[in-house]
Amino acid sequence: MSDPNPNIPGNSPPSPTDKPETGVTANPPVAVPAANPAAVTTKPAAAALPKPAAKPAAKGKDRRGFLYAMLFTWIGIAWTTMTASLALMTLGTVRFLFPNVLAEPPNKIKVGFPDGYEDGKVVERYKDQHAWIVRNNGVIYALSTTCTHLGCTPNWLEREQKFKCPCHGSGFYISGINFEGPAPRPLERWAVSVGDDGQIVVDMSKKFQQERGEWSNPESFIKV
Repeated sequence: MSDPNPNIPGNSPPSPTDKPETGVTANPPVAVPAANPAAVTTKPAAAALPKPAAKPAAKGKDRRGFLYAMLFTWIGIAWTTMTASLALMTLGTVRFLFPNVLAEPPNKIKVGFPDGYEDGKVVERYKDQHAWIVRNNGVIYALSTTCTHLGCTPNWLEREQKFKCPCHGSGFYISGINFEGPAPRPLERWAVSVGDDGQIVVDMSKKFQQERGEWSNPESFIKV
């Protein structure tokens, strides 16, 4: 039967500081393998979601805004008025430069007897038929009433003794020679002759131009 007293010599437990007996080795510590860094996977961060694109403005709203700005604001009204005025002025200028004048006279007209014309005078009786009958310096000739600039019809000014175009200011002497304004050349002459009955016949199917030396043609005048 063992003695329950723990203080009996020879029965005390070995002290932790007691060295093991010679030749006896303690169990070596077991090395714990390090974690494989390749085996450790990192979770990728979530990709950022793209921002929703802004919706384009509706075309209908843009048009309404433009019309409102042009029609219901002072600046828009001013610009609209100025644009319309410039457009009308441009159309008026173009219309003024190109008058709607067409000279389509009949082929032949009788204008009376040579002795019925006074020297130095222009007879406007046949102006509506596109001819002035002139007796000047002993000859009778028929001038075309069409201005050589852009086709307007000049007026005979008796006091000033000249033809004056109301469209662009061209001026012509009683002879038909141009001397002022933009007209580039003299008035044209129609062919004239004396018919079987003694009356002067103006033939508008033929014309004569002074700059070409055609006024010397006997068909362009009648000697009296």
